[in-house]
Amino acid sequence: MQIWVDADACPKVIKEILFRSARRLPVDLTLVANRPLAVPSSPRIRSLVVASGFDVADQAIVAELCAGDLVITADIPLAAEVLAKGGHALSPRGERFTSDSIGERLAVRGWLEQLRASGIHSGGPPTLALTDRQAFANQLDRFLQQALRA
Repeated sequence: MQIWVDADACPKVIKEILFRSARRLPVDLTLVANRPLAVPSSPRIRSLVVASGFDVADQAIVAELCAGDLVITADIPLAAEVLAKGGHALSPRGERFTSDSIGERLAVRGWLEQLRASGIHSGGPPTLALTDRQAFANQLDRFLQQALRA
């Protein structure tokens, strides 16, 4: 099992949690971005630089993903592709995307895009709070414990 990170928009504090997990557990971590990233020196941690462009990092993750892998992303369409390919998806806020929830999330995302296209601006997501970081760390730990037992 491998962890893939949609790293262009992933908060630094979430990356730090992932780095600690990759050092502590037998799991490989790959950060995918369209620019070079500083990653700790570890045989289990690497970064993959892809070309700039819309969804290039997402496409690279989906192409490399194996069933059972975990992807860290806030991108709903990417999460849907990951689930369709047999992977698991977790947001940086600790929300586990599932086949039961992804359809609704895609619908809400589409509705918000329509609002923005009509000139209504709803603002971006709230700043990552301490409770979000804790939720992420807890969900990641639960997932990794289950995966490593299997």
